[in-house]
This record gives sequence, C-alpha cells and structure tokens, in this order.
Amino acid sequence: MGAQYYGADSENGDRIDDPSEDALFMMISDLNHPGNTFVVIQPDEDAPVWFASVAVLDEGGYEVVRRDSTRNEHEVTTSTSINDIAHDLTVWMAARHFPGRPTRRITDF
Repeated sequence: MGAQYYGADSENGDRIDDPSEDALFMMISDLNHPGNTFVVIQPDEDAPVWFASVAVLDEGGYEVVRRDSTRNEHEVTTSTSINDIAHDLTVWMAARHFPGRPTRRITDF
C-alpha cells in the first residue's frame, strides 16, 4: 500500500511506512558502520520537496539533515542523543505539508 505520509529507509534496505517516534528511535539505534550508516525520511511520492536524514559520524554521534525546498529550509546539526533526534524529527515532520492528504496533528503520533 505504501506510506500515507512518509517513509523511512535505511542503507541496509529496512523500510518503515509512516514511522512513529519509537520506530525512528529503533532505526537510528540500528545504525552502525560499515553496512548501515544512514536513514532517510521523505514523503512517499515522486520528487519529494522535503527530506530528513540521519547518518553515523566516524567520531561518534549523528549528523541530522533537514531540508524543505518549499520553505527554503536547510539545516545540518549533530547530536549524540537518539531520543532527542527521533523526537525532534517527529515534530519537524508533523509540520510538513502533505497536499491532498488529511492534516496531521501532533497527537496523531
């Protein structure tokens, strides 16, 4: 069926449709070197206008990228807290626009 809003795909081929904060936490926790170093979250559509990614850093921690071309947003941060990353991404993605789809509320998570 595919994701109603967005999907999360990891380098090793794992995919979760419309992941919850807990599911993102698990996917990020599973990141390691060398075979599974990143997760990309984006709308399940052709030519998505936004995405977020989390990648393992060689020196430890994670690089988080958020990009939304409709809002001219491009932010790159680093963090060592998987819990903070999963929470922040969930909140950020809840604010994205999904044309033709029901409006999501933060309580939907």
